[in-house]
Amino acid sequence: MNIVILLGRLTRDPELRYMPNQTAVATFGLAVNRRYKQGEEWKEEVCFVDITVFGRQAETSAEYLHKGQQVLIEGRLTFRRWEGKDGQAHSKHEVVANRVQFLGQGQGQQGRGGERAPGPEADPLADLGGEEMPPF
Repeated sequence: MNIVILLGRLTRDPELRYMPNQTAVATFGLAVNRRYKQGEEWKEEVCFVDITVFGRQAETSAEYLHKGQQVLIEGRLTFRRWEGKDGQAHSKHEVVANRVQFLGQGQGQQGRGGERAPGPEADPLADLGGEEMPPF
């Protein structure tokens, strides 16, 4: 089973692009905080995660989300490999979001907090026949 649920804040504004078949793809970073007590002292650790979202949710995310805004992400963990322009092999883990729920605005952000993107869409990578997706 591969299910990921994350609650965090955007580390950068979403970047919107379109695949050759005109499917919208948005990417953004998410910071997920974990607060825990060690002895008598409270500690905090931050996990940074790259998020990719497709279709109408990608367009909605790019339009309404901004750095610092809080979101709830539901999706799956994936591993990508690609070869850079310099010929070097690269790889990374990221979360492909099936659902992006807008929860609030970041500090000093103007915009439409509380917006919710449409429900899950079909996986646009399913038709690629196992081909690896190039970097965004």
